[in-house]
Amino acid sequence: MNVDSMGAAISLCPTSGEEIGRYSYQTASQLDAALTRVQKGFDEWSVIDISVRVTVLLHMADELRKQADAMAIMAANEMGKPVAQGLAEVEKCAALCEWYAEQGPKMLEPEPTLVEDNKAFVAYRPLGAVLAVMPWNFPFWQIMRGAVPIILSGNPYVLKHAPNVMGCAYLLQDAWRQAGVPMGVFEVINVPPACVSKAIEDTRIATVAVTGSVRAGSAIASQAGAALKKCVLELGGSDPFIVLADADIEEAVKAAVVGRFQNTGQVCIAAKRIIIEKSIAKRFEKKFVAAVSALKMGDPLDHTTYIGPMARFDLREELHQQVQASLKQGAKLLLGGNKSTLQGNYYEPTILADVTPEMTSFKEELFGPVASLIVADDAAHALELANNSEFGLSGSLWTADVQKAKYLASRMVTGAVFINGYSASDPRVPIGGVKKSGFGRELSHFGVHEFCNAQTVWMDRR
Repeated sequence: MNVDSMGAAISLCPTSGEEIGRYSYQTASQLDAALTRVQKGFDEWSVIDISVRVTVLLHMADELRKQADAMAIMAANEMGKPVAQGLAEVEKCAALCEWYAEQGPKMLEPEPTLVEDNKAFVAYRPLGAVLAVMPWNFPFWQIMRGAVPIILSGNPYVLKHAPNVMGCAYLLQDAWRQAGVPMGVFEVINVPPACVSKAIEDTRIATVAVTGSVRAGSAIASQAGAALKKCVLELGGSDPFIVLADADIEEAVKAAVVGRFQNTGQVCIAAKRIIIEKSIAKRFEKKFVAAVSALKMGDPLDHTTYIGPMARFDLREELHQQVQASLKQGAKLLLGGNKSTLQGNYYEPTILADVTPEMTSFKEELFGPVASLIVADDAAHALELANNSEFGLSGSLWTADVQKAKYLASRMVTGAVFINGYSASDPRVPIGGVKKSGFGRELSHFGVHEFCNAQTVWMDRR
């Protein structure tokens, strides 16, 4: 883990293994001062006119674009994200700010009800500071997709970022302040995991949001529940990517490559279990292996690199153990399967075939550049395999038959289904999961309303 015994979060470059940043943990008094700033920020920001908040979002979009190069380089150095993908991530954050600046105010307008004579309406009031415990894999987007609607709603956003990307956290904090938010409206706290529970218990924190592992989400949700505070969880995923016999194989292969290997495979909604109908399995397999073999792995600061180093050395070791376990259980190795000989924390792009439900690579989330190919007898069997998981984040379904696709989508137990496309997040639609992938939603109007008090106002009820 990226922490030391002296009380600091450490950034280790996954390419060189060298320490590139050390961020001392806040003391109890420093955390208290930060939460005092947050409370003061809420008192000011929650009553400010919505037009001011919109202007700040537009300024934030400008700031992100100004700092895009620095942010992409920081992400490449701290967690190995290929710089071209880092630039795309920052631009996506800027576009998010602009979308909510345009669409968000309508989401916060009073909502009429069916009460006679328009005497009742629902008002969306800010709840208070949101403590966000966030992961490293999208060090800007994961934060911004929650922070933008939360801040627009009048709530402060308190970020507890992953310890290996604290440089990214402070770049975001600086950008928000340059954009015009008052002190305490976007606040980074740097504390060890044991202190997160103290922040959750603090009355200056109103609600909690977590993106991360099932273990972390379960622990934090338990603490939030004990404090009677709402939480939203987006946790692990082992998303199915179903390819039926009538699908456009060329397009499905292209999508499967991006859906599985972007961000070096370190994506919650990645296409982790690729389920192919038996009659086309060999054709798909051959084309998929060729496409993955062509991906360039190397220096994340090279704009032509697609596969960078994995973010943490311990996670590469865990991934390798999962691959080796699957091979011992009978999976067939088509590509890769080992730590790369490149200097740094690289893992070879790997494809496992003949994967079955009892294998590690089917049952567990593989968070890295490893794809599992699973053969289904027919569409019904593919659906059964897709739902045979403790996770339910998203899924992808490829077929030329739109009616069949809609029928199967209605029976997929996931928070989202993408028909003839790979899973992605977009501000116009909600993201979130079911089962052990969590609960609650981010983005669209859900991202605004999740952290609002839906207050009924009924006038002159006699």
